[in-house]
Amino acid sequence: MKSILSQIKIKNQYLISLLSVSIVASLCLFTRNYLEHKVVGYLLLVVVSLLAMFLDILPVLISAVLSALILNFFFIEPYYTFHINSAEDTLLLFLFFLIALINGVLTHKIRKAEKILQIKEVRVSTMKLYNALLDSLSHELRTPISTIMGAIDTIQSKTITISDENKQKLYSEIEKASLRLNHQVENLLNMSRLESGVIQPKMDWCDLKELIYNVLDNLKDDLQFHKIVVNVNENLPLFKLDYGLTEQIIYNLIFNASQYTPKGAKIEIKVEYNPNVDFEYNPEKSMPCVITIADDGNGFPVEEIDKVFDKFYRLQNSKTGGTGLGLSIVKGFVEAQNGTITLENGEEGGSVFKIIFPALIMNTKDISNE
Repeated sequence: MKSILSQIKIKNQYLISLLSVSIVASLCLFTRNYLEHKVVGYLLLVVVSLLAMFLDILPVLISAVLSALILNFFFIEPYYTFHINSAEDTLLLFLFFLIALINGVLTHKIRKAEKILQIKEVRVSTMKLYNALLDSLSHELRTPISTIMGAIDTIQSKTITISDENKQKLYSEIEKASLRLNHQVENLLNMSRLESGVIQPKMDWCDLKELIYNVLDNLKDDLQFHKIVVNVNENLPLFKLDYGLTEQIIYNLIFNASQYTPKGAKIEIKVEYNPNVDFEYNPEKSMPCVITIADDGNGFPVEEIDKVFDKFYRLQNSKTGGTGLGLSIVKGFVEAQNGTITLENGEEGGSVFKIIFPALIMNTKDISNE
């Protein structure tokens, strides 16, 4: 199949080179009485140069040879013959042919060198991304794996007597490490899904209050030293969103807040729907769902706020590890549901993430009618 496509591509290039030279020569032929053959030569030379920028070397060489033959046959007297009376015209034709060939070859080589350079730059960029990923994974994955292996070795050891209480603590450590490992693997899989463009949101009615408390329950160990405030109206309607994607969004944002704020910091989660928010929506069909996750930590460096959603990006002066994937996944999942996400530092310190979804709503009293 590839061989057939390659042959078609090559045939198209030959056709383009022949047509280009023929069309320009035909236009010049109608104005032959007003144009000197030198001008025609320059025009054909320009055509060959342009073709050299886009086509392979053989079609370019053919266009150069054809241009020289056309210039001789139609534009150098005596017309319609390859005989040339003047030595000056002979030299002109020879130089034209020589310049066309050299120009075509050099342009092709330059274009080929640029492609090689672009490939090298892409490889270097890719290697930097992989190195950044491997560097972060060497810690983020190795730590929980080491914890799991160490705990299992201790439990299985025949030379060490372990009390039931200590066994329970080790099992708890294994569970925590497994959850952390699972979180990192989930992030890698999610980034792979985003990169491949295979994410198709499955919209269904979501109880965001329930979703948030499920996330908080899963993160209870990471949040045990933080003050959590959930600000959700008791009469909050259901929103039509992708439950899995939205859960991952909330999870990553709260997890990040737990990792990048000091002990005792407050993390506030707020959900509201406000038709006055600055967002395009159809009030008859959808209502802006606004999710705000704020903390009173140290906030983000102003010069880095625009970069935090970039893949693999980690704050320069951060002591906390991480793969730099969490926030880029959040942004991808938000945009997959036609939403927007913004980040700014709070007036009194800390960071404020605001997500806006144009979502269909349904009051809980209407569930029976759905």
